Amino acid sequence: MDWGDFFKKNFIAIDEQLRVIYEDNVHFDKDLPEFKTQGGVYIHKMKVYFSDSPIWMDSSTTSQCRELEKAVGGAQHLASVTGSRAYERFTGNQIAKIYSQNPEVYQQTERISLVSSFAASLFLGTYAPIDYSDGSGMNLLQIWEKTWSKSCLDACAPGLEERLGCPVPSHSVLGPISPYYSQRYGFSPDCKVVAFTGDNPASLAGMRLQEGDIAISLGTSDTLFLWIQEPTPALEGHILCNPVDSQTYMALLCFKNGSLMRERIRDDCASGSWDEFSKALSSTAAGNSGNLGFYFDVMEITPEAVGIHRFNRDNQKVSRFPKEVEIRALIEGQFMAKRIHAEKLGYKVLPRTRILATGGASHNKKILQVLSDVFNAPVFTIDTANSACLGSAYRAIHGLVAERNVSLADVVKLAPEPSLAVTPTPGAEEVNLFAASIMEKRVVTVLSGFLENISKNPSCL
Repeated sequence: MDWGDFFKKNFIAIDEQLRVIYEDNVHFDKDLPEFKTQGGVYIHKMKVYFSDSPIWMDSSTTSQCRELEKAVGGAQHLASVTGSRAYERFTGNQIAKIYSQNPEVYQQTERISLVSSFAASLFLGTYAPIDYSDGSGMNLLQIWEKTWSKSCLDACAPGLEERLGCPVPSHSVLGPISPYYSQRYGFSPDCKVVAFTGDNPASLAGMRLQEGDIAISLGTSDTLFLWIQEPTPALEGHILCNPVDSQTYMALLCFKNGSLMRERIRDDCASGSWDEFSKALSSTAAGNSGNLGFYFDVMEITPEAVGIHRFNRDNQKVSRFPKEVEIRALIEGQFMAKRIHAEKLGYKVLPRTRILATGGASHNKKILQVLSDVFNAPVFTIDTANSACLGSAYRAIHGLVAERNVSLADVVKLAPEPSLAVTPTPGAEEVNLFAASIMEKRVVTVLSGFLENISKNPSCL
């Protein structure tokens, strides 16, 4: 997440050949000083229309999360229904907190919108519905039936369905633009408004994922976007309705220990040099001679564990590795963990699978080679600057033709192709699959030890 995005809004315009012909942004504080925002936030009292609204960064709803999971039969059942176990920032749990602590505010509420549907409402001039894809990140939508879950709604607040409105397919044309925009800004009265969606679903569209593809952002946190035909929701990760194909799904997996972890091992084992790091990585073979490692400087999300855990070829836990072994153990371990958890969510590597890599580490071909070998798929690099913004533009075009069974892939045929970076090393897949099976067993060992330690010493958290 780019924190700068909280202080400004980005804009992209594309032509019929999908070329970006205009880019701009509005920095709230600098460009709109008359509104007196600070850090993009209007801190003065807004007397008429708005009061404090919950935002995605809030994490004060743990008790509501546990209550929701209990009400529907447990965390796994909630994930099976809505695509995710209960998360503090998800809308349903935020609504439950407001209803519990401020019932009078809830009773006065006529409509509840996501940021995406609220923004669409401004252009539409009336309430815009929530789309399937962004709506499946609320702990409220049945991702299979694509309707609100009555048990989840009832667990959060009464009368919630009428406040949310009916969800719609993400490619829906909602109607013509509000006359206000035509009269004040010169928009054509024939301009159509297509359903808005969230930043992650829009990024999937912007990166032009297709069935079987993986997009991986190698940043401060590593994030996987997956196009899945038959998902199996789990306690880790998220399953969302696919924003460009309503019959399929997308999965999201986030790993906290990304680039900062790689940089720390680079500093410890390669004198702070990426060139030395790459040479050391290339000096060891796929599978790392049976040496495995988990490297979690901070509490990991997937799995929930912390610490450095090394296992030698005899499956014995050890305190250190030689430097070149340490480097490969880190990189292979990070990518094997991603494949293991992706497959738990129902992902399958297909013969046509492409890996689309972006972020800082995507510039290092030696790291990408390990990624390619672990997934046994070619890796392409893409420029995803403003990918959510670009994806929104692609989706707008797609929305106008989707009812004629035109796919997004057909719509974006003219867009620039990603660049092939590396292909799998022959024979590496067999070695890595065996290593991954060992690693999965070691994950259980690490988690068991971690949970036992927590039960004995809760303060270590």
